[in-house]
Amino acid sequence: MSERLPPVIVGAGPAGIRAAERLVRAGLRPIVLDEGQRAGGQIYRRPLIEDGRSYRSRYGSEADKAQRLHRAFEALLPDIDYRPETLVWNISAPERGNQLDVLSSGAHRQIGFSQLILCTGATDRVLPFPGWTTPGVYTLGASQTALKAQGCTIGDRVVFMGSGPLLYLVAWQYMKAGARVEAVLDTAPVTSKRHLLSLAVHAPRIVALGLFYGLQLQLAGVKIRYGVRPEAVLGGSQVEGLRYRRRKLRGEAVETIACDALAYGFALRPETQLADLAGCRFRFDARDRVWLPERDAFGRTSRSDVYVAGDGSGIAGADAAEVSGELAAAALLEDTGRASADAAGLVTAREAILRQRDILGRAFPFPDDWFETVPDETTLCRCEEITVAEGRRAIASGSITEINRLKALSRVGMGRCQGRMCSAAATELLSGACGTSTGEVGRLRAQAPVKPIPLGFGGRVEAEVRS
Repeated sequence: MSERLPPVIVGAGPAGIRAAERLVRAGLRPIVLDEGQRAGGQIYRRPLIEDGRSYRSRYGSEADKAQRLHRAFEALLPDIDYRPETLVWNISAPERGNQLDVLSSGAHRQIGFSQLILCTGATDRVLPFPGWTTPGVYTLGASQTALKAQGCTIGDRVVFMGSGPLLYLVAWQYMKAGARVEAVLDTAPVTSKRHLLSLAVHAPRIVALGLFYGLQLQLAGVKIRYGVRPEAVLGGSQVEGLRYRRRKLRGEAVETIACDALAYGFALRPETQLADLAGCRFRFDARDRVWLPERDAFGRTSRSDVYVAGDGSGIAGADAAEVSGELAAAALLEDTGRASADAAGLVTAREAILRQRDILGRAFPFPDDWFETVPDETTLCRCEEITVAEGRRAIASGSITEINRLKALSRVGMGRCQGRMCSAAATELLSGACGTSTGEVGRLRAQAPVKPIPLGFGGRVEAEVRS
């Protein structure tokens, strides 16, 4: 491949920004492709037009980090080729050359690269339950994006449900924004929170913030419930309430709560489709119950010219994403014979954050018994309108033990999202039916386009050989 080709960074969140920063310091001019309208990623998402809110009101306790990152990126703009609103939907296999297929400004473009750093981030992990496709049901991430980017809430009386630190953070942000938070429904048992005691030794600030959010919610009269499983969303054309079960010291209780919006999610799921299309090898990560691209401590993958960083290489949060972005850039510089500052300290810092993430995983466990109580008529794949019953019948009739076989016989994962939203649920359903672990049923093979694209591409195809 020609030396004229530049390095390309996919993603302009914390990992992508720090990767670009290090490459620029080494004298390179990378192309930075950003699906968003402005850099910052999901965690530090910015409105398209400034709306007068302060950093403190938009990002809370993370305001200083967000402002530093945004300013760092703005300082980089003269030295990088930044392309916002650009969707990377395919990567050529190694034998077909180093080429990205992107959609930008209504045109299909093909961009060549010398090296590639994938900072693709993560999206919400969702599981089905009766009524989850009702208008007014959102993911936790979507509800937070509405606040940050649009300056609005998803409803006036909101219930938050799921597992993970984001559950309490977003509920608190909505309360501060003026919405009435009716309840925080934690699917994890209250006993799991004992793990926060050990986290306090390693990360006292994280635990202190969590306690602060929880205390303020309780003082405001917000119900906080543990061991919750939803039974049904109430209402037809719009959310009117939620019926749920919760574990108590003696047995269970069924309760109903009125609301006009529900936000839920079960931590995050890495976006790994581009690494798959690039031909990178994968390994199963038991903590996050997902397949991840194989990587070394610096982000090198099994493909010598492709690196991964941020939550797309494993869920660890924004701080770890910044560190891993620098590490990936340092690896790229070292592999191409360019001088780079010593990065051993960054490796140590990332390992410390990962240890904290392991503890958080135990404090907010995934509900691995979810499908034991999900009725057959529940929608499993909303794109193809496949129900849980249809998934179960396909598994039973075809003696299915592998997720791609389930896709072939049931069409789960064949819709416009390409399994990005339903694959986690389908994997849990299949592993539960087979009595195996989620790792044993395999992973859905990525297919281009990784996200929906228009058929026409505006009638133009443009190829690039250099920035």
